[in-house]
Formats: sequence, C-alpha cells, structure tokens
Amino acid sequence: MLPRFYYHPRMLGYDFGPRHPLKPERLRRTIELLEALGQTEFLDPGLDARDDVLRVHDLEYVGAVALIGSGMAPSQGFESKFGFGSLDNPSFPGVYEASLAYSAGSAAAARDVRDGAPLAFNISGGLHHAHRNKASGFCVFDDPAIALHILRERFDRVAYVDIDLHHGDGVQWMFYDDPNVLTCSIHQEGSRFFPGTGWVEECGPVFTSVNAPLQSGTTGDVWLGAFERIVMDALGRFQPQAIVLQMGTDAHEYDPLGGLRLAAQEWLVAVERIRDFGVPIVAVGGGGYCLTTVPRMWVAACLTLAGLDVPQRVPEPLGSRWGMPRFFDEDLPEPRESGTVYAHRTTEQYLNSVAEFIPNPH
Repeated sequence: MLPRFYYHPRMLGYDFGPRHPLKPERLRRTIELLEALGQTEFLDPGLDARDDVLRVHDLEYVGAVALIGSGMAPSQGFESKFGFGSLDNPSFPGVYEASLAYSAGSAAAARDVRDGAPLAFNISGGLHHAHRNKASGFCVFDDPAIALHILRERFDRVAYVDIDLHHGDGVQWMFYDDPNVLTCSIHQEGSRFFPGTGWVEECGPVFTSVNAPLQSGTTGDVWLGAFERIVMDALGRFQPQAIVLQMGTDAHEYDPLGGLRLAAQEWLVAVERIRDFGVPIVAVGGGGYCLTTVPRMWVAACLTLAGLDVPQRVPEPLGSRWGMPRFFDEDLPEPRESGTVYAHRTTEQYLNSVAEFIPNPH
C-alpha cells in the first residue's frame, strides 16, 4: 500500500474548462488506476491551507484569488494584474477553493515528512510556475514551494528536483538567494518555449539554482545522461536532508505541449535515482497533457518510490478503455542520441561555472 497518499475528489474542481490542456481527467484516471491495483487508502488533507499558502504568496494576491473565484473582481483589469484572464489561466468559479485543495495536499505531505515519514504523496500538486503575486502557466498557488518551506522547519538543507518538461521557474525565484534550498530543473530550453527561463547561468547569488536546459527533440538516453551529470551531481555536492520531487510527465514523446522525446521507462529511471539517493521525499505531480501517458507514468512513479513493483500491463478494462495497455512503451524514440551536442554544451557550462560553487556541508 502506498504510504501517506493525499487525495480528495474536491481536487477535481481545479478545472480551467473543457478546452484547456490541464484536464482533471488525468488525476481522476490516476486515482482509478491506483484503485484497480489495490491502492485505495487515500487521505483527505482538508482545505485549511490559507496560512500555508501565505508562507510563499503575498496576502494581496491570495485575497485577489479569493475575489476572482467568487466572481467579485472589482474591475476589468483586476484579473490580468494577478495573472488571470489569459488562455493559460482563465478564471473559473471556485478557483480559490480548488487551489487551496491542491496546496493542502502538498502541505500535509510535507508535514508528514517533516515529522519523520520517509515518503508522502500529493500527486495533484506540482504547480511550479506560480509566482509570489501572480498566477502563471496553469498554476495558481505554488505548492512545491510551500512543501519546501515546511520541510525547512526541521531540515537544514532541502532540495527541489523538477523533471517536468517546463522549467520550474516559480519555485526557483522563490528560493533564488536561499543557501539552504537547492532547486534543480531539467527541461526543454526556453528560447522559444514557456516560460523562457531556466538557463544554466541562472544559478543565483549563492549557487543553489541548478538548471539543465535541453533542446527540443532530445531523446531519453541523452536526457538521462544530463540528469545524471547535472542534477545528481548537484545533489551529491549539496547533500540535502530531504527532497521535494516534482514529477511532471510532459517530457514524454507523446505529450502535445513539448518537444522532448522520452519513453515512460526512461523518465522513471530519474525517479528511481531520486529514491535511491536515500533521503525523505515529498512527491508531487506536475505537468502532463496526454491522457494515455500521465496516469500510467504517475502510478509507475508512485509505486517505484514506495519500493513496489510496476506491473507490465494496465489492468482491464482500463487498459483497453483508455488505449494504454502497458505501463511502459514498447519502443524507444529514434534516432537515439538526439540532442547530444546541446546537452554536452549544457553539461560543460554547469561543470565549469556552477558545480564547484554549490554549497557543501563538509
């Protein structure tokens, strides 16, 4: 049984509408798949997360989200001031309560780890683009940042590891000058891609921001090499005592919003490496917009982190109904070694200008 897994159906209320790529269906399918595998002990984190949200967001912004969600925004430009009203972040009734539901899950999982649990989950979370006073990139409240803040109540050094397709910009900027929080993100480079950040030179004044940008078309073998030489190297230097792992699945080859070309089993190796690092983990979800990849990858990641075997086949009738009969992809994206030159340049830049300056406790 998965330990300390937070979920409540109210989380399905985080819904930007039927045409938006972030669909609650991906979470619903993940829960249904876990239930089909006998993982049925879900914990309700409640809704009492406002104080936790205020750990990382401005009071004015939190109040604005509440007004927007109640339909009481005072002026036409009020929503846009706080990042709402765009195609990415349309407002919807109840956005405040739905965002609190997501944040409550990550806060509860972080408290479990803070208090001694080796592992806790909030797969609905991972909203890594939200800024201190603005919604961005489908994200309203930055629950990974909340989790890091809570972990710091016990641990001297904590790390954030982001394997989403997109750069974890919101989390990075919130801890950019903090010597006790290492943020690591491996992602598609942002020259023409949202959010346009995440370059190696964004290392912060105390060198605790580590980025591994890779070009569109990069295959999983090259991605894993960069993950090992940059992200795992940084963790080894910093030696965190706990990790928040953001498990966005949108680096998969089938995802409609990006250009990285990973197979599910390649992405899962990174999850295994974080598990084997041997420190307590708060695991959250993140991006992922293909309904035939997100549920199986999230479930495989949760099982892997808990030390449980991942089955070869998705239980019926779910496998046939959803068009995803297997957890892992039958074929690896070709041609292999795509993106090698760019990844080598990124790695060399990290090793030459960032690595040796990462704070080390010894």
